Amino acid sequence: MKVLVVGALGIMGGHVINAVNRAGHECVAYVDVKYAEDAMANEYTKIADVKEKADVIIDFSFHGLTSEITEYAIKTGTPAILATTGQTDEEKKIIKEASKKVGIFYTGNMSVGIATLCDVVKRVVAVFPDADVEIIETHHNRKLDAPSGTAKMLFDAVKEARPSAYANQGRNGLCKREKDEVGISSIRTGNIVGIHEVIIGTNTEQITLKHEAYDRALFADGAIKAAEFMCGKSAGLYTMKELLKG
Repeated sequence: MKVLVVGALGIMGGHVINAVNRAGHECVAYVDVKYAEDAMANEYTKIADVKEKADVIIDFSFHGLTSEITEYAIKTGTPAILATTGQTDEEKKIIKEASKKVGIFYTGNMSVGIATLCDVVKRVVAVFPDADVEIIETHHNRKLDAPSGTAKMLFDAVKEARPSAYANQGRNGLCKREKDEVGISSIRTGNIVGIHEVIIGTNTEQITLKHEAYDRALFADGAIKAAEFMCGKSAGLYTMKELLKG
């Protein structure tokens, strides 16, 4: 499998390159705005300039590049793994439209463990329809978007089991908790890779479901699994649900 890595000079970009090599695949081109004028022949500051043919794009850059990446994917017919979070509503529309013309894998978290957690959360919430649900996410102090894409995935899992649920991000003030409210709290501190906790509680018992990431390499490994899954896929929007089923 030939891979085009976007965000190659970032922390996750380095993990992706290592994961590609571990899996026996090949990085044929690298994209990052930090590349200098004396960059190697296959190193680019813009994806539009890439000349090498790749089987798949893996993006761990910045959500502001969504339009450029999807345009290139459509133009070249190359499926894309969009592992960056924090997309605006407009950028999400761009992703959805692009998926009508090329295969797009988009998820708030590349961890197979998180995908499993989402499935478990949905099932537990369905068993306890009257329980209070709270989501707490903790990340390093450099993370820009809040709540995290993973917290949003977990909320979507709750909403699948409880369609009337709505998110209350950063609860404050004097107000009673509503029945269908799902509180989402974001903590930013230190160098924490990622901790996501879902509390499901009734008046008589509480279930706490938690996932903790110890090493960012796990996200790169998940991206490789997604890339292998997407090779040869037709146009469409794919998520971790399809990967786990596949």
